[in-house]
Formats: sequence, C-alpha cells, structure tokens
Amino acid sequence: MKIADIEQQLIQAGCKSVHIDRFWRNWYSGKPLNRSKVRLPAAAEALLPQLEEFLTHQLMAQEKAESETGTRWVLKASDGQLIECVLLPREGVCVSTQVGCAVGCVFCMTGKSGLIRQLSDLEIAGQVQYAMRNAPVKKVVLMGMGEPSHNLRSVLSAVEHIVRYSGIGYKEVVISTVGDRRLFEALLKSEIKPALAISLHSAMDEKRRSLLPRAADLTVKEILEYGAKYAEVGKYPIQYQWTLINGINDGIDEIEALTPLWSRQAILNMIPVNAVDGSPYRRPSTEQIDKIKEACRANGILLKFRDSAAQDVDGGCGQLRARALKRKPALQPAQELKIKR
Repeated sequence: MKIADIEQQLIQAGCKSVHIDRFWRNWYSGKPLNRSKVRLPAAAEALLPQLEEFLTHQLMAQEKAESETGTRWVLKASDGQLIECVLLPREGVCVSTQVGCAVGCVFCMTGKSGLIRQLSDLEIAGQVQYAMRNAPVKKVVLMGMGEPSHNLRSVLSAVEHIVRYSGIGYKEVVISTVGDRRLFEALLKSEIKPALAISLHSAMDEKRRSLLPRAADLTVKEILEYGAKYAEVGKYPIQYQWTLINGINDGIDEIEALTPLWSRQAILNMIPVNAVDGSPYRRPSTEQIDKIKEACRANGILLKFRDSAAQDVDGGCGQLRARALKRKPALQPAQELKIKR
C-alpha cells in the first residue's frame, strides 16, 4: 500500500487537507490518529481504527541488536519480507529503500540476495515512524538496504512526506546512491533538495566497476561533476562514501587519482569494510589507514573517518537480516489487511 492509497481512503471518508495533515503529523509523533482541533467526519472516525491497525502492522520488529554505536532492527513487512533499519547515534535513523539490491557491491551482504522487491513510499516512511516511536529522530539517512535511484518514485515521495509531516528538514535527509543519471537529473530539477551521499569507493573507473559491478555506467569524473553541480544548486556539500578494503582501494594512488577531480564543496567519508564470514575482504591496518588520512590532508581533501555504526552487532548492511533469515522458516506471503470502503 502507498501513501496515496491511505489518503484516498481518508478523502472518500470526507476528510479535507487539514484532516489529512493532522492525521500524518499524529502518525509520526505517535499521538492518537484522531487527535485534532478540527472535528473529523463521522465516516473518517469509523475508518481510523482500521487504518491504525494496518499502519501498526505494516512493519513489525522481527529482531533487534543493540550496541554502543547503534540499534539495528530487522523489520518484517506485511508480505513477510525482511528489511533493516538502524537507529544511529546523535538522533539519526538509517532506512532501507528496497528488499535486497541489484547493484551487487562485492563487499555488501545485501547484494548477495539480489533485488527481491521495491519498498513503497509508505514502507520507507514507516521505518522513520517506527524509529520515532522508540527514540528522538532528527536525521534520516536512506543508506540501508537497496539503491534509492532504482526506486526513485517511492524514494522521492517518501522524502517529501517525511519532511512535510515529521518535522525533519530536507538538509537532515540524506539519500545515498551509487550514482545514476536519473537520480541526479530528477534532484536537479526538483524542489526536493535533500542532502546527497554518493558511493564512490575508488577514483579509478575500472576498479570501481569491479567493486560495484551493476552500478550505472558513469565515470568517476562524471559522478563528481554531477555532485559538484548538485552542491552548487542545493547549497550543501556532497558526501562521498568510501569503504576501505585492504590491498584494493587503500593505496595512496587512489588519493592521487581523486585529487584533480575534487571539489571544495565535498566531504570524503571513509569507513573500513565490515569483515563478513566467507568474504575475502578485510579492513586495512591502522598504519595504512593513517597513510590515507595524511594523503587526504596533504591534498586538501576534507576527510571524515569512522568505524561502521553497530559494527559489533552484525552491523554491515544486510548482515543482521541474513542472520535472521537463517533462523526463520521460509517466507510465507502474508495477507494484506483490506480496508473497508
């Protein structure tokens, strides 16, 4: 079910825009859905219990893992599929945009299963609402399972909805992408101007293609040019994501290749790869990481380095979901709640 489907039900029950506005604000804040200074039509009052039941059960906690660096949930959708949602330090939440992912980043557990299905705008927004029910949330990062540019309509609809009704501003919403012309062009034309984080991982085209085998066919130069253009229009620095892998993309030659393309309105976020059982990829040594940091400083590249949030609780994207899938029976399609008209 989509956001528009819920709103259509409310409109058919006699609701005006003021009622719908209050409905969604109450939903995000966890207040009773009928709480409003403007009296709801009788038909809408009768409809609310059914809507509340559906919204409560569209995403249910299947598993939870906590650590000092984050709280990660596996949420079960109405059809039984599992997605991940992470409560981050400093009042942030990381949400998924797809079940699985088609990009196939070689170091990412999510891509191992391929793309299973798209999430609706309501399921994306629902992860934010779920997090807000459990803790204060002031920032939303679309950096969980899935590639946002491959589910563009739902992602942009969810972002607009989150900003309009949750009280979180556009600049506190970050869309993470491997880079896709459709996403860049849509954001450049749109009034929606969220912050942007681009998964780079290498400054060398051939190596980047080997790490992100099914990403859009854009060169590193083209990606950084799009990033610089969006930073100028959006008046906000672009973040570039770089998962450091021992012996692959942790050399000084990477920084030397990146420097001529670099923009002042950019931030490089580096994070060591999460070691996964059965994967050959390992994090670089502390000594090599220090060399990378020094090379960035010497070349004027603003670097933010961090360890993976929730790394000690199966923190890499898709890892907790994979663990949950091993323990649960085969997924059985769930019956979607039918809203009476």
